[in-house]
Amino acid sequence: MSRTVAITSGKGGVGKTNISVNLALSLSRKGHKVCLFDADLGLANINILLGLEPESTLVDVVKGTSTLSDIMMEYEGVSIIPGSSGVEELAELSASDREMLLQSFESIGDHDFIFFDTSAGVSRDVVAFCLASSEVLLVITPEPTSLTDAYALLKILLLNGFNGQTRVVLNQCRSIEIAQTVYRKFKAAVSKHLNTELSALGVIFEDPKVTSAVKEQKAMISLFPDSKAAKCVEKLAERLLAEETGDLERPDMGSFWKKCLGFFSSPLSLNASKPP
Repeated sequence: MSRTVAITSGKGGVGKTNISVNLALSLSRKGHKVCLFDADLGLANINILLGLEPESTLVDVVKGTSTLSDIMMEYEGVSIIPGSSGVEELAELSASDREMLLQSFESIGDHDFIFFDTSAGVSRDVVAFCLASSEVLLVITPEPTSLTDAYALLKILLLNGFNGQTRVVLNQCRSIEIAQTVYRKFKAAVSKHLNTELSALGVIFEDPKVTSAVKEQKAMISLFPDSKAAKCVEKLAERLLAEETGDLERPDMGSFWKKCLGFFSSPLSLNASKPP
């Protein structure tokens, strides 16, 4: 059975996809079987970040012209399912097409971790992937807009009944002092106004090597393993492995997608005010 983890953020530009890719690679190198799903329904970011050119995507699976095994790509030991804007068709699938898609997902077998790199912001697909996952990694930065948008996203998840585990990753920080101050204020606002508790997975410091890796279309921890940011990612992976998750649901891929497709077609509350 798999740990299903949605990696999400309230706004774009916070480094969410970079974290998804490098965290997946770090866990794979520690001997864990990892699947990384590009769940951004508008943009295919993972393959661009890694310089991959998929011949087929999830839209081909939805159409029935490819299987999930056909479209899956391998990158340094991580299984990658490339995204596509065609995933939006999931909400309109017929019962027979939905069953065929579920069987396709069941065929890829179990992984220790399945990461869903969602699009940024609040939308039906983001909420559906988060609600179906047992764990959510919420990526924030010290920017005020990142914090208010992350608060709004978290509020919407709670309004829709999310009861999994939420952990915060603070990215693009200049110092540990800034990270501690930002996280303390964000956690206090969430605790006071949303009546829920957060935990911090860790921090990733600002590092020019991240931008260099993006330009090279290579994974940062592969290209610059001794960089400041790479070492931060390694710590995130270690903490993710060290945490107790005995009470969390660990579905197989088929069960996860049955749940996720249900959220795609169910009425969801997608409006929430930002913190006062």
